[in-house]
Amino acid sequence: MSQEARINRIIDGYNRPRRVVEFPKKNGTPLYTSEFFGENVFSLKTMAKCLPKPVYQQFVKQLRGRQVMDKNTTDSVAHAVRIWAMDRGVTHFTHWFQPQTGSTAEKHDSFLNINTTFGSNGGEIYHLDTFSGSQLLQSEPDASSFPSGGMRSTFEARGYTVWDTTSPMFIQPGPHGTSILYIPSIFISYNGEALDEKTVLLRSSEALSKAAVDLLKLIDSDPSDERPRVTHVYTTLGVEQEFFLIDRGLYSLRPDLKITGRTLVGRLPPKHQQMEDHYFGRMPTKVLSAISEAELELIKLGVPIKTRHNEVAPSQFEMAPIFEEATIAVDHNLLTMDVLHKVAHNHKLKVLYHEKPFKGVNGSGKHCNWSLSTNHGENLLDPTSTPETNYRFLLFLVAILNAVHTHSGLLRAGIASASNDHRLGANEAPPGIVSVFLGEHLTEILNAIEESRKIKTSEPHIESIKVGGTILDMKISTLSEILRDLTDRNRTSPFAFTGNKFEFRAVGSKQSPSFPITLLNSAVASSIHEVMEALLNQKGDKPSLTDDDKLFVIRKFITKTKNIRFEGDNYSENWVKEAEIRGLPNIRKSPEAFGKLLDPVNADMLIKNGIFSKSELHSRYHILLEKYVKDILIEARTLESIVKTQILPIAYEFRKSLAEGIKSLESACGKDHTEPERNIIEITTPIVVDLQKYTDSITTMLKEIGKIDDPYKQAEHTETNLLPLMEDVRSRVDSLEELISDKLWPFPKYNELLFY
Repeated sequence: MSQEARINRIIDGYNRPRRVVEFPKKNGTPLYTSEFFGENVFSLKTMAKCLPKPVYQQFVKQLRGRQVMDKNTTDSVAHAVRIWAMDRGVTHFTHWFQPQTGSTAEKHDSFLNINTTFGSNGGEIYHLDTFSGSQLLQSEPDASSFPSGGMRSTFEARGYTVWDTTSPMFIQPGPHGTSILYIPSIFISYNGEALDEKTVLLRSSEALSKAAVDLLKLIDSDPSDERPRVTHVYTTLGVEQEFFLIDRGLYSLRPDLKITGRTLVGRLPPKHQQMEDHYFGRMPTKVLSAISEAELELIKLGVPIKTRHNEVAPSQFEMAPIFEEATIAVDHNLLTMDVLHKVAHNHKLKVLYHEKPFKGVNGSGKHCNWSLSTNHGENLLDPTSTPETNYRFLLFLVAILNAVHTHSGLLRAGIASASNDHRLGANEAPPGIVSVFLGEHLTEILNAIEESRKIKTSEPHIESIKVGGTILDMKISTLSEILRDLTDRNRTSPFAFTGNKFEFRAVGSKQSPSFPITLLNSAVASSIHEVMEALLNQKGDKPSLTDDDKLFVIRKFITKTKNIRFEGDNYSENWVKEAEIRGLPNIRKSPEAFGKLLDPVNADMLIKNGIFSKSELHSRYHILLEKYVKDILIEARTLESIVKTQILPIAYEFRKSLAEGIKSLESACGKDHTEPERNIIEITTPIVVDLQKYTDSITTMLKEIGKIDDPYKQAEHTETNLLPLMEDVRSRVDSLEELISDKLWPFPKYNELLFY
């Protein structure tokens, strides 16, 4: 029966009709993507058409000046967006927010309203389509049902979602040809505490902007400097999203995938990723069709999707956008995940965002490419062709190095989760040691500055390829000149400089980028203040800083942060040993990482900069601990159920059938002819006995963990004792999968899930 269900699902996958989606056309001619980019977004361009000019100008002024919206402007925007939305089939609106669940949340309200008037002829009811400024600005979801870490009691339900004016409203399809207006929002409690991921991200962006503007004002104070004055610095972000796409029918036959997002049992097939032929290979037709449809939807939503390709593991893929302001980039990443999920269902596929859905093949990350840009579009992390004299770049660079050096534990906490623990340090993602890769060229520049010497310009010998400056000469006359980047890329580094940005590679694929980027922004803002203090001390009573003053401070921070820089293989055991000698923490598991949030060096910085209040920070710590424990307990209970109700009964049936076969063969042919069957029973029996024993131990341990009151001790006990026990169970189940007849096995196997 189990084999029959699997085969039927596979056949259904091959026989299902192909889904066809029409590419947007005009008069039969395909449109350029730029012609319908953002057509479902109430962008500034759209607002300029829909609003009276004075109102639009006032909105832009308030938006760019980070001022509170006045009532007249808000009412006008609300009226304009309602008309614009309803003309496109919108019937409902929702304040779309990011609670601390790792996903998004929404509550739909209709534009329909009722106005009742009473007169001498009795009551009369008018049905109106209305949307006021107050409805646009604020809504009230139940705050008691979201994670709050103790800041909210279950009987204190009031919370508020508030329109984030920096992120544009957009439309998404609803049921039966209707649509829904989405209003990006923050989520706070009745008392104003942040209950979401976005509020703290906005705070950190403002803190970093203020610090960066102050630093630029200090170092660019030379009257001969003709550059325009910087009034705002934006954190920019490009989020590379990795994921798996598998057949939805087969997914439905895997209770572990459905409940936990990962396979709790399952053996690797003989061929998986070891041939290295999937990476950048030809995308399967059904996958390309699904991703193309998702791209169409995302283009309409103003998400600048740029790249799609196969990843390393079979059935693993990646999509990546063009850089945007960080707060909008986070919204767009969460929107990308949501659209992919919906579109995959239309193609009878299932998207998996878990960091490690399949044991033994690469997991998925969310590489966050982070940089700083002024309001004039200048990238502050662009080294230019002469980084050694670009003191503006070098000062921001050493400030970032200092941030990572001082707050490495905090950055590790930002990417910690039960699911990401399976991926970090597994020769596919950076280990729990946070370090920075700069590349050979920048490393030499920093070393030369530190040692007060000239930069070494000799190029390394590279076999048959001659490297001259930044040009690669391949000795092929038909090729144009090949420009070489200033730095190579180090895919093993958790925080790598990649030319004009840093790539934070350790972020998990399932999590929102908000929290890790909030912590990074905050650490850099604090570090910039430290650099400024050193500059001011060096400046003294002089009217402005000299180049020697700047070099003195740059040299000071180069020396201070040298231990955090590493140019080698972060996956190697030698690096683990070297990092220990350098005094760098190696935080292997999440419970320890979460504790870094409350370390005084981190907690004081976050509270002082106004990113978190003390209660918000402590609540965040408790929420993360609680989620960690719940995630593993759900996995353990799922595994316990699978083994007791499916694996063990099948193992008993298999042994019984072997025993009956042995008995029958003995009667017909004699005992000598039953040796193969007896050998299988002898191998299987101790595995079944161990499996039963370890599964019973999980049952007992779940009861023990339930009696522990202290959240940290509960998390520690779960990580130290329950996870190894689950691995013991898994290893026995995987051994049985190799022995038990395929027609009896209850679940789709890896070779069926990973290969189309």
